[in-house]
Amino acid sequence: MINILKQEGFNYSFETTGCEACGGKCCIGESGYIWINQSEREVLAKHLNLSLDELREKHLKKVSYKYSIVEKQLDENNYACTFFDLEKKQCSIYEARPIQCRTFPFWDYFKNNEKEVFDECPSIKSL
Repeated sequence: MINILKQEGFNYSFETTGCEACGGKCCIGESGYIWINQSEREVLAKHLNLSLDELREKHLKKVSYKYSIVEKQLDENNYACTFFDLEKKQCSIYEARPIQCRTFPFWDYFKNNEKEVFDECPSIKSL
């Protein structure tokens, strides 16, 4: 079943079934930040059966006063979220993924950078 998501204020839709064929372009690419707040850290720690301290030590980096999920370097220019399973081409923490991941591709940033989201995600369709 095809599931098309739309959100007010965006000139595109997102076809969720495309994720299966994409290979994780939203989880692989240039280095960046995958922000995770306190409540999301608690959910993720529980999901991984880790203490909050263990989660921070193994999977997070502190950037100023916030935390970001660490990335693994794939080659000179490409990185992947540490929780992206490169063999299965899918998120290994999907049920506990942060809001930043849950709300992709409907980020305010893409309202002014539509070409970038169209280039990154093959499931984006013009309205």
